[in-house]
Amino acid sequence: MAQIFKAKKKPLKQQTLELNITGMDHQGRGIAKHKNKVCFVSGALPNETVKATLVEDKAKYSSAKVIKVINASEFRTDAFCEHYNHCGGCQLQHLEVAQQVIEKQTAVTQLFNKFAKLKELNWQTPLLSKSTHYRRSARIAVMLDKAAKKMRVGYRASGSKNIVSINKCAVLNDVFANVFTLFDELINQHKALHSISHLQLCQSDEQNFVIIRHTKTINDEFKAIVEQAALNQQYTIVWQSESDIIDHSHLAMPFYYIKEFDLKFEFGLGNFIQVNAQVNEAMLKQAANWLNLNGDENLLDLFCGIGNFSLVLAKQAKSVIGVEGVTSAVAMAAQNAQTNQITNAQFHCFDLTQNMQNAPWFSKDLDVLVLDPSRTGAMAVLEQLSLKQFKTILYVSCDPVTLARDSAIISQAGFDLNKIGLMNMFPHTGHIETMALFQRR
Repeated sequence: MAQIFKAKKKPLKQQTLELNITGMDHQGRGIAKHKNKVCFVSGALPNETVKATLVEDKAKYSSAKVIKVINASEFRTDAFCEHYNHCGGCQLQHLEVAQQVIEKQTAVTQLFNKFAKLKELNWQTPLLSKSTHYRRSARIAVMLDKAAKKMRVGYRASGSKNIVSINKCAVLNDVFANVFTLFDELINQHKALHSISHLQLCQSDEQNFVIIRHTKTINDEFKAIVEQAALNQQYTIVWQSESDIIDHSHLAMPFYYIKEFDLKFEFGLGNFIQVNAQVNEAMLKQAANWLNLNGDENLLDLFCGIGNFSLVLAKQAKSVIGVEGVTSAVAMAAQNAQTNQITNAQFHCFDLTQNMQNAPWFSKDLDVLVLDPSRTGAMAVLEQLSLKQFKTILYVSCDPVTLARDSAIISQAGFDLNKIGLMNMFPHTGHIETMALFQRR
């Protein structure tokens, strides 16, 4: 049997660099030049001089991490979380929250210039929320730390698979303030609970769920111990074994209510909902305002999920077709339409990488397109649709790179970017959510 030689990777030589930071990228890293190539510097801010250690050195770029700030930005501030230097989340706490929004907007502008050749963007007022305790859902890791001989309950460390034990998380909703210490104590007290691999948190309008994923059977005695302890914190426990299905059919259905539109959205605990309830409501209001429908439009909502946009816009459009690839989400969208007595919205389960023009629900009468794709973007959809049949396209993005890339396709199809706005769904992180409105020329 032939053996293929693989050269061993040379360990990176530890280098300390002094760098002048000229900007910030779309992931919240400082940008500098080192050896005539771009160097991305974690923990650095624009207009700073820093000492940093090199952590990656590629042919076209390098990466570094700040070890000392020599000249600080006027917008640098102290982190508010005790776990900031260890936890892999909230990597922008060292930047004032108002400036975070400005830097994110600048990063999106640069991406549009690069991919879509659009330099002047009509930025609208950003959608904001409170900057702490904004998360209504999160995933907590549970893992054995062999060296410490204990189970860790927390988040992954920055750039590592290791788990950082968390005491409190300042971006989680207050109702989950004690969840880390509670489960750290329970899991480390009872070896029978060591098969727990993660906790999924989800706050609905009337219940606070903790879904417990476990890889081995946990008997009723130990389940009762957990459920009693959780009851004191007003947590509703849902047990999830090796199956991917989260069975909560024995409990009242979780939901969130949007007062602005008098809509109740029920959802399964396995369904996607927006993490930041305050920004979600503002986002729906903005979508309705920007589209400004007059009741004659036939709207196509792709990647519709449980109907978050579809049902709001159905109150203003002639008809809405919602399409989603996840069967359970489509079922929830249809149920939500029925619950809210909306009769002009239909929902279909369809693989959006397939040819939509042959789909039975596709119609040449559709004249408004709404897109809310995952981070991979909507290129597969945009390249197969005849975009000229639409007068308006509303694109809701959770990744600025794929948004800028897809905007080039929309622009080439004869559309102008009419409005664009940042939605700060995840304060203190590098995540960027954006809404863009395109009008046919």
